Amino acid sequence: MSMDIHDLAGRPVIIGGGVAGLMTALHLAPEPVLLVSRSPLGAEASSAWAQGGLAASLGEDDSPALHLSDTLAAGDGLCDAEAARLILNAAPAAIEDLARLGVLFDRTAKGILRLGLEAAHSRRRIVHAGGDGSGREVMRALVAAVRSTRTIEIAEGIEARRLVVEDGRVNGVLASSSTGPLSFATGRVVLATGGIGGLFNDTTNPLGSCGQGLALAAHAGAALADLEFIQFHPTALDGPGRPMPLISEAVRGEGATIVDETGRRFLDSVAGAELAPRDIVARAVWRHLAQGHRVFLDVRERPGAAFAQQFLTIAAACRRAGIDPTHDLLPIRPAQHYHMGGVAVDQAGRTSVPGLWACGEAASTGLHGANRLASNSLTEAVVCARWVANSVTGSPDGSGKRTVAPHEPASDPGPVRPLLSRALGLTRDGGGLRAAARALLPLAERHGPASDPAIVGLMITIAALRRKESRGAHFRTDFPHHAFGARRSEITLDAALAAARELAHSPALESVT
Repeated sequence: MSMDIHDLAGRPVIIGGGVAGLMTALHLAPEPVLLVSRSPLGAEASSAWAQGGLAASLGEDDSPALHLSDTLAAGDGLCDAEAARLILNAAPAAIEDLARLGVLFDRTAKGILRLGLEAAHSRRRIVHAGGDGSGREVMRALVAAVRSTRTIEIAEGIEARRLVVEDGRVNGVLASSSTGPLSFATGRVVLATGGIGGLFNDTTNPLGSCGQGLALAAHAGAALADLEFIQFHPTALDGPGRPMPLISEAVRGEGATIVDETGRRFLDSVAGAELAPRDIVARAVWRHLAQGHRVFLDVRERPGAAFAQQFLTIAAACRRAGIDPTHDLLPIRPAQHYHMGGVAVDQAGRTSVPGLWACGEAASTGLHGANRLASNSLTEAVVCARWVANSVTGSPDGSGKRTVAPHEPASDPGPVRPLLSRALGLTRDGGGLRAAARALLPLAERHGPASDPAIVGLMITIAALRRKESRGAHFRTDFPHHAFGARRSEITLDAALAAARELAHSPALESVT
């Protein structure tokens, strides 16, 4: 099959059609840019599914310093405090940017933004749109803005498969479409590909979110950071459907409680109870389920009658499941929700590979630390998109190189899901992680549909093995306490493969873990 080769004459390429990618493209205007999306804009982006909204210190009793304090506390000692300070200081202006782009945020009759409360926030600072339809409304406005911007060329139905790297810097993108392979010559690429939920059996993410950006960066030789920190949302609606419907933390912010089949609020002994940090609530729910209990969210009294009007998306999911929230308890269980780790970037979004940037969930800025504070993710994507765009604009255009390469197969995460779901859930242990690494290695080394998902899973597994402590969302039953001194982790594909090969050849070896 022949390859369709495109010389972009120096134009940058943005890979991904969620909030991070769309905002980066808009901030690059009027510089011409190519936006590559695997699906129609917004159709498979996790951003569109976001319910909680965006966190920003807009209340009269709030400040960026308070927002930072809450973020650092939730991050369990692992946040990059300076990166977090810069991002959260810029958050209020980011909300104004979105409003100017046409996002219809929820407001009072006087036009003041309604601010919600979510877990581990000390103030009401969550900006919503359409109740629990915040992501959908933000994406509606951004897609409209992108489609009406002449300098943004949109290439939908195209999936990036590899980055071309020569002499240590990016020179192009190899992609695939329904008509065959394509090659884009460019020296500037932005990864905005979202998360990794599709690598797990239980997730609230689109099933196509399989860490594609992490695989692209890893093959290009980029360093990745904090991969072991995977957030599980404590209140996914329990049922047979996948992905699982999310029940926003904002519901608990309005007074809903977590109970078991006896009606007991078993989180009473936890500091913060239902509004404790996500990792704490999720593990408490997980342990209660493991003990043979059922777990429910009780919305009957609070929010009560207002639930159906305030949380339209969740109420619709309940109706589809045959649940009446005015009378019934909502069955819940934790599900993979967000990846704190990603491609290591500096404050301009630059990766360790010249010509490559990352933004949004695919990037690791240091904001989230070991445990993301609720509703900081969309805020991060909007804020950092401006900085990434400024950095891309200020970099040499690097017209890239026309390249022909072997056609890469489409990813199939099926063989990887059970391995990661067992080894990298809410609790981990060395034996399970080592077994997963040995099982993932042959998949990663085989040039087949499962190799890219396996590569991402292997890098996460080795990072989790190396962190011999429990911190935030990373909880090891064999190392249940904090280590002395917090440190962020960093790993490359070569290092992960070398560690896994050493494990495979010396099954009893502990030194690499």
